[in-house]
Amino acid sequence: MKASRLIHIWAISLILLVNVTACTKKTSMESHETLLETDRLYSALSVKQGMNAAFLAMFDSAGVKLQTNHLPIVGFENIKAFLRSGNDSSFTLTWEPMFAKLASSGDMGYTYGTYKIADKATDSITSQGTYVTIWGKDSSGQWKVLLDTGNEGLGTANN
Repeated sequence: MKASRLIHIWAISLILLVNVTACTKKTSMESHETLLETDRLYSALSVKQGMNAAFLAMFDSAGVKLQTNHLPIVGFENIKAFLRSGNDSSFTLTWEPMFAKLASSGDMGYTYGTYKIADKATDSITSQGTYVTIWGKDSSGQWKVLLDTGNEGLGTANN
């Protein structure tokens, strides 16, 4: 009698463990997809409203922008001042994330992918390269950029 009860308890525990593991993997996958989709939505905003508007919408208040030949631009107000010092009306910046990874806590992650800058007048690509963005969830649970940087140029892939 005790052995069958022990087997019954063990079986229920195993079923619960499998369900918890499956839910955790599903939540992790959903968060992974949510982060990729968030990155894509900001790229779509860049097409619709311009790079400056997209960057201002996506950066966290303590975000950092790494820019070629420039010291790190730290904090939202400094990023805003930097972006407003340039005109983004003659080009379109788009990007496509290739990969996302989340911390086990689910509140931080990163994406990387490729970007393209196209001249609006000719629709020709004037620059392309790779980028990495580190994301964190803000107090309302929205993904915001903590750090962003890119590298110009796309060579051949080394497999």
